[in-house]
Amino acid sequence: MSDALKALNNLRTLRAQARDIEVVVLNEMLEKFAVVVAERREEAAADNAAQREKDEKLALYKEMLLNDGIDISELAQLKQTETKPKAKRAPRPAKYKFIDEDGNEKFWTGQGRTPSPIKTALDAGGSMDDFLI
Repeated sequence: MSDALKALNNLRTLRAQARDIEVVVLNEMLEKFAVVVAERREEAAADNAAQREKDEKLALYKEMLLNDGIDISELAQLKQTETKPKAKRAPRPAKYKFIDEDGNEKFWTGQGRTPSPIKTALDAGGSMDDFLI
């Protein structure tokens, strides 16, 4: 809560601060505050009505399920059995073969950053076809 709201909530602080303000200004503040409070009450009433409506619908659905002989826990189990783990994609096959700086034979799929030995060969005028598997 901000300091301004704490001051509004404390009667002694509010009285002390109101001494420096004219009555006309206090009346204007009161009218504005009343509008804010009325709007907030309307919002709260609308939220409560929506929650009541939702609760009524849930009760109705529960009753319909029980009349059909279906238990709510069966619905929860149905949701759990429907979810399948996402299959992991198979790794891409290598398209290119090259020899790295250490003399080891390496493979590259053609995706991502070009390996430095291949890049060096391309810069020297070579072709990617030279590295095809």
